[in-house]
Amino acid sequence: MAIKNLAEIIFRGISQVFLLNNVVTGILFLGGAFYNSWLIGIGAVIGVLTGTFTALLFKYKRDDINQGLYGYNGALVGLATVYFFGFNMPSVIALFFGAILSSIIMHFMTKGKIPPYTAPFIISAWVVMAIILTFRIVPLRTTQLLTASKLDIISAISKGIGQVMFQENTITGIIIFIGILVCSRISALYALLGSLLGVIIALAFSFPLNMINVGLFGFNGVLCGIALSNRKWHYLFLAIAAIVTSVFITYGMMNFGIIPLTSPFVMSTWLVLLLKNKIKLPFCRRLGEIS
Repeated sequence: MAIKNLAEIIFRGISQVFLLNNVVTGILFLGGAFYNSWLIGIGAVIGVLTGTFTALLFKYKRDDINQGLYGYNGALVGLATVYFFGFNMPSVIALFFGAILSSIIMHFMTKGKIPPYTAPFIISAWVVMAIILTFRIVPLRTTQLLTASKLDIISAISKGIGQVMFQENTITGIIIFIGILVCSRISALYALLGSLLGVIIALAFSFPLNMINVGLFGFNGVLCGIALSNRKWHYLFLAIAAIVTSVFITYGMMNFGIIPLTSPFVMSTWLVLLLKNKIKLPFCRRLGEIS
């Protein structure tokens, strides 16, 4: 494989973290990650390379590999592992294991009718985290959130976008948003909707303000919005339903002491798609006919 082709696959894999497929977008995403934390950025690179080479080794569908579909879950495993456990020998070993596992899970999930989204990452990361914490290999890194007295709306929205890649940084969020915009204006609009609506719902139900300001109730909504982004109007209602649901799932999981990762996005989007396909809501049909 030529170096140029490999680089394109890697950057496409990074862009697929947001369910997009664009080399320039991937470069901007990775650049945003390195701007905030070069160690977490390295984790993403190791993860996307490991996931991709695993797919090549097992001779999975080459077109899927070329589109970065076997890289993004590994990239997310790399981001999460370094974020929660730091960059050290045990965490890097765990990163390799998790990224390999994510590609294997992705391969089997692509055979189903339900889009896998980031489910392979979630399962792999939870497995890795469970092993590390059960055997007390590396302590979980915790971040003490600052007490907040008022809402910082710009920061909250931007960090809601950045938190998809575990980046609590306003500038990084802006860089990532530009990357989304480069690939798709409609996806960028829905991403903004997801983060903004996450802030509004969390604020309306008096969820912790310090968590709102760092984007913890927005990032799953960002992915919900992008996954359901479409120029047909009824998809706007589906996206809003998924975004709102993801906020409450996130809050519930946090209250039970579960690190949600992107599982609220996957669960809420699957639920909305299931209802759309099975129930065939009348308003969706009517709006679909006129769009």
